[in-house]
Amino acid sequence: MRSTEDEALARAAVDAPTGQPALVPEPGLPDPRDLGAPADRRDHHSLRWTAKALAPGLAAMAAARRTGDATPGLRAELGAIGRCTEHSVRLAGGGHRGALWVLGLLVAATAPAPVSDAGENTATARRIAAHTDRAAPRRPSRGSAVSVRYGAAGARGEARAGFPHVRRALAALAAARAAGATEAQARLDALLTVMSTVQGTELPHGAGPLGLRQVQAGARRVLAAGGTATQAGAAALAALDADLHARAWSPRGSAGLLAGALYLDALPISGTPRARTA
Repeated sequence: MRSTEDEALARAAVDAPTGQPALVPEPGLPDPRDLGAPADRRDHHSLRWTAKALAPGLAAMAAARRTGDATPGLRAELGAIGRCTEHSVRLAGGGHRGALWVLGLLVAATAPAPVSDAGENTATARRIAAHTDRAAPRRPSRGSAVSVRYGAAGARGEARAGFPHVRRALAALAAARAAGATEAQARLDALLTVMSTVQGTELPHGAGPLGLRQVQAGARRVLAAGGTATQAGAAALAALDADLHARAWSPRGSAGLLAGALYLDALPISGTPRARTA
């Protein structure tokens, strides 16, 4: 049975992808400044609506972890909850399915003791992800096909490595804040940090390995220019965003990892999750 603590963790997790569309510009993703066309409005509102559709499943994952350790049985239960939640997300519009895997594991990892210890939290998520979900469908997925073809780690590889890009995003958030960046600029720098090195499967599927490397190089140019808080960095970000939109390339996997970092960043030392505004 879900508790108020489970619901609080789910709300904290959902706040991460819900707030991301406010980041301007979030390269390759819907821009809230450009909502004149009906399709733009649908994309933007769909992202917010489908983020909220994650909440019941995430609360159920937290409740499942409270009753057990990082065992194969827990992994199977989380997988079953995740597949039901994916169905709900598809009905709500289909966005944020990549964030579900990241947030689901991290919510489960943090449920017994939601404290801001990124190393311990991601290590626990790694232990959960190391187990095989024997009830998962055996048909090959698009992500697994891309992993085999190009050697990309993908979401499962990221989890089994202990979410290194979530930890890098957290470090980038801290560094940007310490340097005086706004919260939105710090989050964009964290996203670009992920984009600059992550070996996801979404971009290679549509753009191939050369496209992935091109996006990584574009993200590194923004960071090398001083990040989004500088004039040169902001100009490089605008150029990257325009290029990604022109090519219809979207770094959704990186956005999911940023959501995981923002969730861990919102955890308190004790008490209820704190909120940050972008």
